[in-house]
Amino acid sequence: MSDDRDDAIAIEPLLAAVDLLVPALAASGLDEIEVETDELAIRLLRPRAITAPVTVTPAPAQAVVVPGVAASAPPGATGGFPEATGGLRFVTAPLTGIWYAAPSPGARPYMQEGDEISVGQVVGLIEAMKLFNEIKSDVAGIVVRMLVETGTLVKRQQPLLEIDPR
Repeated sequence: MSDDRDDAIAIEPLLAAVDLLVPALAASGLDEIEVETDELAIRLLRPRAITAPVTVTPAPAQAVVVPGVAASAPPGATGGFPEATGGLRFVTAPLTGIWYAAPSPGARPYMQEGDEISVGQVVGLIEAMKLFNEIKSDVAGIVVRMLVETGTLVKRQQPLLEIDPR
């Protein structure tokens, strides 16, 4: 049986390969890409529309959804994503995959704008390689903005939520 440290070391090449393949899938007209080597097998599928209705709270009119790269952020400063300003902090995606704000279609979201969250609280799910991974907050505070809609492909280190730490 391997320990957690061995598992963490083994996942890094997998995450790096996924980060390289996601843009290739997005740029191609393909619905899936499968790559297999002696040590690694990866299969990526293009996201499909959710069949059940999902409730998404719209952002306030003055809020701007983060498109992925802020014009004011220097290249490579934060992996291509903007930095939080005004004392606010982000909860970021620990891996690349499809973001879900609720445990199942039609279920109440884990959190909404204005909710108070604590460190370690589940804020959503990311589906990667047919596995659903709970995403937990690393900061306590009030949810100011939800930056990603359910069903959206997110990249590792992409901001998901903007939090006002208290």
